[in-house]
Amino acid sequence: MHLTPILLASLLPLASAAGKGKSYTTEPEPPVPAKKGLDYYAKQAGMMYFGSATDSPGQRERAGLEAAYSKYDEIMWKSGEFGSTTPTNGMKWLFTEAEQGVFNYTEGEIVSKNAKKAGQILRCHALVWHSQLGLWVRNVTWTPETMRIAIVDHIEKVAGHWKDECYAWDVVNEAFEEDGTYRKSIFYETLGPEYIELAFKTAARVAPKAKLYYNDYNLEWPNKKTEATQKLVKDLRAKGIKIDGVGLQAHMMAEDHPTLDQHIAAIQGFADLKVDVALTELDVRLTLPVTEANLAQQKVVYANVVGACAQVKSCIGVTLWDFYDPFSWVPYVFSGEGAAGLWFEDFTTHPAYDGIIDALKNNTKTPEKPEAKGKGKKARRSRPLVV
Repeated sequence: MHLTPILLASLLPLASAAGKGKSYTTEPEPPVPAKKGLDYYAKQAGMMYFGSATDSPGQRERAGLEAAYSKYDEIMWKSGEFGSTTPTNGMKWLFTEAEQGVFNYTEGEIVSKNAKKAGQILRCHALVWHSQLGLWVRNVTWTPETMRIAIVDHIEKVAGHWKDECYAWDVVNEAFEEDGTYRKSIFYETLGPEYIELAFKTAARVAPKAKLYYNDYNLEWPNKKTEATQKLVKDLRAKGIKIDGVGLQAHMMAEDHPTLDQHIAAIQGFADLKVDVALTELDVRLTLPVTEANLAQQKVVYANVVGACAQVKSCIGVTLWDFYDPFSWVPYVFSGEGAAGLWFEDFTTHPAYDGIIDALKNNTKTPEKPEAKGKGKKARRSRPLVV
């Protein structure tokens, strides 16, 4: 949804050889199992990945944390906690086309290269969004024709640059208001709903191997925006326009949140349209100060929404909108709120971390080898707590 505030504009530009030649007299040793963290248990529950968004070091939102970067990077890239990532900001219009027709891929490349090195799935974000645009976009007197040219050019250049690297693209981001009407963005005011169709058509042509997503917030329970998004999927499909998935941003509140059953209903509603579903920007913010009580609430919210995803086959993965509290967007946008991630500033984990693990274990589909006592029993799928 919302990410870093516009002040980030000032931060702009910034085959294994192991075992080679080794001979075996017996069977080779089996591969080392993945760390039993978030990504491991997500895959046990039938998902494709559990990941976290991240930024390049120059865009991380709090100064004075340089000493923490090493530990942060260890968790992000080397711990086995995450199997995918999304560049939080580096692929957005503001950073890739800050000047009209002048493209800069530096910030997005930092994340995409790290993802490749770590063997993580790369979700790419976002091609057409009303926010975090270059200032020039607001200064142009647009006609329908010049707007079409600008959208196509931007998608051709940006999606084309990462053509063979992105598992998925958030093609259009946040096109609807809460009541299900179209957001009156500069794109909509110039082209109407046509801009959405144009964006998906262009992305399909430029990046034919990528999964193409519509992405929005407040889609995590049945409501007017959820219904409008379902209609959009149907309309695009009826016109033969490729759309592969819907991203539920899942920016949640610990103190005011949907129930597990509401989450399942919303996710299943999209799954019934034969599209993939993913939780694309998950965090759960607290009203500060942090207390045992609101941490307990946060644990339930995280467990419910991840557990709901695990219960619907078409919900393929989860992405945290950064895992580390000091790098969260929340305090910059919501005064008096924060601690929305899973790792505190000292790198200890929130209770919600264990809540997610429990929810995934409760929905396992590929269980570990059972102990002798339970050997041969089929895993039973159960549901986490309903609130």
